[in-house]
Amino acid sequence: LGVGPYPQVGYADPDFINAGKETVTALPGSSAFSSSESFSIVRGGHLDLTMLGGLQCSSSGDLANWIIPGKMVKGMGGAMDLVSAKSRVIVIMDHIAKDGSHKIVPQCTLPLTGKGVVDRIITDMCVFDCDKNGENGGGLTLIEIAPGLTVDDIQKATGCKFKITSNDIP
Repeated sequence: LGVGPYPQVGYADPDFINAGKETVTALPGSSAFSSSESFSIVRGGHLDLTMLGGLQCSSSGDLANWIIPGKMVKGMGGAMDLVSAKSRVIVIMDHIAKDGSHKIVPQCTLPLTGKGVVDRIITDMCVFDCDKNGENGGGLTLIEIAPGLTVDDIQKATGCKFKITSNDIP
């Protein structure tokens, strides 16, 4: 915790890495722990909140965030453990993929990280709450829109249906 910038050339410690396996530096007051300790925290149920990126999210709370088929991957990482840890899961991602395709979809087409695990999706365009347990009929509810955008903008950029929390969305 408290990771600093990438190290200068020649000053990298190969044992001091982030979750992406990149060498990092520490800021004053930071703390470090081994990956085994990290997994003990996750698997032991000691997390209340998990925030991570996403490649795709479905309207039923499925998450795909670890691989694009055919692309080079350094490793699976701990995302599958994180989303199965029973903590609140918030996904932060661009609303639309670089190729213009939808990232919020009825069903994920990329390999899943977790099924029915997402509680909230925060994008550069809006915020959705995900009713992954079907308590309010299931699906996504639009709760916030970025300044300068409209509900129509969000509908065009989203690959699935969603509900709207109210007419006066911020």
